[in-house]
Amino acid sequence: MAHDHHDDAPGHGQGHHHGHPTDIDWAAMGPMLESSAELFASLYERALGWLAREVTEPGLIVDAGSGPGVVACLFAETFPGARIVAVDGAEPLLERARARAERQGVADRFGTIAGELPDALDELDYPADLLYAGRSLHHLGDQRAALAAFAQRLAPGGTLALMEGGLPPRYLPRDIGIGRPGLQARIDAVEAEWFTRMRQDLPGHVAETEDWPALLAAAGLKPARSHTFLLDLPAPASDRARAYVIASLTHRRERLTQALDAEDIATLDRLLDPDDEASLHRRPDVFVLEAHTVHTAVRPA
Repeated sequence: MAHDHHDDAPGHGQGHHHGHPTDIDWAAMGPMLESSAELFASLYERALGWLAREVTEPGLIVDAGSGPGVVACLFAETFPGARIVAVDGAEPLLERARARAERQGVADRFGTIAGELPDALDELDYPADLLYAGRSLHHLGDQRAALAAFAQRLAPGGTLALMEGGLPPRYLPRDIGIGRPGLQARIDAVEAEWFTRMRQDLPGHVAETEDWPALLAAAGLKPARSHTFLLDLPAPASDRARAYVIASLTHRRERLTQALDAEDIATLDRLLDPDDEASLHRRPDVFVLEAHTVHTAVRPA
């Protein structure tokens, strides 16, 4: 994942989490993760529509790193003949996924597996016709080994869809009228360093060149296509989009304090202060612009 390290912030749209830190209260975070994932629904719907043209009538779809199940339930909607299995390391998020499937009337073909990737996939009863890993692979120390394990769980002719890469998000204009222009670009730079350290601290970490088609080929799959999907929510932001931006930048403020200079920290504090006229709570120029890339590869028949 070259640039999508921002997705480790609570409130990221995908809501897929796999290297679950034990100190996170997933039950408490569940509602925010689910709401944020719903914000990205239009992006996921386009991505799944594209996959529907790539994969014909899958019998079993596995969402590896499903979080609260927003995308897994979209799979159920997109592929009405398929059985869906959501896999995640956080049982409280799977509880939300099952409840969502019940509300949407797809519970009869919706199952869950609680466990850490890739080992949890051993509990699958059947090989998958489509295995989707949405920004969960980069939470695993040995990504090459994980992809090989994913590939082994595919049926012959089955497809692995990997969402990794894309572009850093943008929420504000370059010059926001307070602090130095270019705040988000500087946040990107320090977050890239944070992401490198996060990866290095994962159990069994192996450094890899993030050439996803090449890694998919190394797993014995035949790389097919890559496509990037855009989430474009222009200003003025909806309440949900504004809440997502506030949650995202709050998390960055907490995580990157040591790496940002005093002026940028002061600017972030103003942006996050609901009583400040220049804050994210009040600004008319808040937007959400993100790009996520999906790579597909097929197991030879």
